[in-house]
Amino acid sequence: MALINMLRWSSPLRCATRALHSAAVVPDSTASALQLIRSQPSQYVVATFAGRKYILTPRDMLTVPRLRDVKVGDVLALDEIHELGSREYTLRGNPVIPANKVKVEATVVEHTKGTMEYIFKKKRRKGYRKTIQHKQPYTRLRIGSIEIPLELS
Repeated sequence: MALINMLRWSSPLRCATRALHSAAVVPDSTASALQLIRSQPSQYVVATFAGRKYILTPRDMLTVPRLRDVKVGDVLALDEIHELGSREYTLRGNPVIPANKVKVEATVVEHTKGTMEYIFKKKRRKGYRKTIQHKQPYTRLRIGSIEIPLELS
């Protein structure tokens, strides 16, 4: 009787085995890791721009706080790239990947303003009420292709 109760309350046995993927290729150097990432259909980068980190892919539209010294149509090079990756492989910098290993450019599309923000201040029982309105200025960038140049040995 005790054996029947124990079998009834125990978890069912799992007979199916998990399908194993093909063995992962582990690169032995930075050059081979870059070659593996280059062979993948899509890549991404983690880059610092205007003091913040962003995950970027080609053709992304990036909205950052207003950049005063650029004009529409200017091309900016992203130099602080922390991580380069694809679906299966990732290369992390320490703290950044050198500029000669990967090249990412961004084109200034427009200078725009955000939505209207309302700030309401009040002091109770004093009759003091004040409303401040403003729109935050932004710059919109279009991320270009991620280029991983071939290393000549």
